[in-house]
Amino acid sequence: MSFDDIIDRRGTHSSKWDLMEKLFGVSPADGLAMWTADSDYATAPCVRDVVREAAEQGVFGYFGDYSAYADAICWWMRTRHDWQIDPDWILTTQGLGNAIALCIDVWSSPGDAVVIFPPVYHEFAGKIARAGRVVRECPLARVGDRYELDLDDARNRLTGTEKILIWCSPQNPSGRIWSVEELRAVADFAARNGLVLVSDEVHHDLVYPGQTFVPMAVAAPEARDRLVTATAASKTFNIAGQRTGNLTIADPNLRSDIAARLRALDSRPNALGVKMVTAAYSPDGATWADAQIAHLDSVRQIFDAGVNAIPGVRSLPLQSTYLAWVDFSGTGMEFDEINARTRDIARIAASPGPDFGTGGESFLRFNLATSHARVAEAVERLREAFADLQ
Repeated sequence: MSFDDIIDRRGTHSSKWDLMEKLFGVSPADGLAMWTADSDYATAPCVRDVVREAAEQGVFGYFGDYSAYADAICWWMRTRHDWQIDPDWILTTQGLGNAIALCIDVWSSPGDAVVIFPPVYHEFAGKIARAGRVVRECPLARVGDRYELDLDDARNRLTGTEKILIWCSPQNPSGRIWSVEELRAVADFAARNGLVLVSDEVHHDLVYPGQTFVPMAVAAPEARDRLVTATAASKTFNIAGQRTGNLTIADPNLRSDIAARLRALDSRPNALGVKMVTAAYSPDGATWADAQIAHLDSVRQIFDAGVNAIPGVRSLPLQSTYLAWVDFSGTGMEFDEINARTRDIARIAASPGPDFGTGGESFLRFNLATSHARVAEAVERLREAFADLQ
């Protein structure tokens, strides 16, 4: 199956397609779903094979051996990211969202503050607020087409009530890959301010040619006494529906904190998710992941060229992820008009920039993990929606 094969996901309880009208006012009948980070093409054959084998066996009882699963994660991190981890460091959660929520629950109390660096994945702020904690924004500085740290400004924003720093690497929504020096600076910032450092690295496999992703644990090994790394195969292989994520924690005290909470909640991995991750993190999975990057590299170039031809519109160049971060500020329009044109004329459901916090006010985020044809169609629709600017 090709990455360009169209799979009709409407009416399959796909949140990406079947919730778009409720959430964005765009009908799936003629709209394009380009919001949540969920790809439209089938996952790797090696992953589908284990699902087929499980279905043919027909028994779905209790599952009790996670050694191959842990070994596969260790192999993947070592071969893909030069990160040596111990299987005992891995704790499995009900997806990455659950992992972040667990960290907030375990290492902070209601009324405490949690540090984030917006514009950033909107669910960080959502989870913090829903847990009764305070969102402490330390905005990134926009410098041309990229975001940079301003840790002096961040330090001035802290009040002493902060307990956790949630970091996003690669950066969502901009696709920015942080340098080793920047990662070390963030780790030092966390240490100086007594913060548990939770590094969400779920997009770490979606890196474009010429770019290198470095895990926080590799860049700043001295941070291991406060570092928690959140990863999953969910974005790379589009298996988020299996709700299988990982927290890799080298420090035994931090690891014990999360392990105790998981035991108290009687939370254990689901067997099918474990089998799918084990199959994904394999040589066959690596070959498929590389082919996916080649496809994404091609569609992002088509999208950027077309969108950047619209006066006043700028798609920031991606270093990673399949999420295009598009700035409409040059149009002079207010966000409501930008959003309305995209929704009502282009009939595209895109993620609103303001949801990502300070710095996202003039942006929309577009998911490019689909076929060439759909990306080309999205470009034409956007050009039509903003035709009066051309």
